Amino acid sequence: MGNIRALGIDAGSTTTKIVGVDAAGALIWHRMDQTDPKGDEQIRAMLAKGQAAAGETVPAVATGYGRKLATGADLVVTEITCHARGVFRALGRTGTLVDIGGQDSKVIRIGPRGNVVDFAMNDKCAAGTGRFFENVAYRLRIELSELDGYALSTTEETPISSTCTIFAESEIISLLARGTELAPILRGVHRALVRRVAAMARTTGVQGDIFLSGGAAKNRAVQQMLAEELGADKVIVPEHAQLMGAYGAALTALGET
Repeated sequence: MGNIRALGIDAGSTTTKIVGVDAAGALIWHRMDQTDPKGDEQIRAMLAKGQAAAGETVPAVATGYGRKLATGADLVVTEITCHARGVFRALGRTGTLVDIGGQDSKVIRIGPRGNVVDFAMNDKCAAGTGRFFENVAYRLRIELSELDGYALSTTEETPISSTCTIFAESEIISLLARGTELAPILRGVHRALVRRVAAMARTTGVQGDIFLSGGAAKNRAVQQMLAEELGADKVIVPEHAQLMGAYGAALTALGET
């Protein structure tokens, strides 16, 4: 492993990620932990671990939901900029990025230098974010990682009409009580979330390849349905899909433009 020359930390609402890059901008070190209520202490501790891994003091940039708590960072940068930069460097192409995080979702059109051409963001309603899946999994006592398996195990789809997470949960419980099978319900849950995100994506004028990042990027049903809703053959998922914000922050710390 090369030497860490810069750090980027993405203080998200659900997880906090830190990335180290070498002099060429390659991602060579990272950590990811559940976000602690004492965010300032957690960020300080993670930055200290990053500096220790580097073996010397290196520049650090913070981004994400809790970025303003990162008093130990040299610079604070919006997550829109960092996600665009990270995905552009990871994939080497322009396109439209859909990032589905724990408490917000973002759509970013990425230009030819990794710049932001346009973007849209939902941080007001949980129904279009990963929190929706978390709440459903909790109520149904199913592991979050198992949701896509249920959704892809059937071609039947039970529509979920509620646009609010709380009402949608009640609707799901009611459907189960009436004898509706679980798999079609969960397929409908995925479709409801993806359609909300796809509608937001269209407001930016979807162009080029479709990229997917964030915690929901690992969900195979989300990948498949997002491609269907946006008329793409497939969506492209970076290798470190949950680290793209932190990676872009680290590239910024390195001095990339």
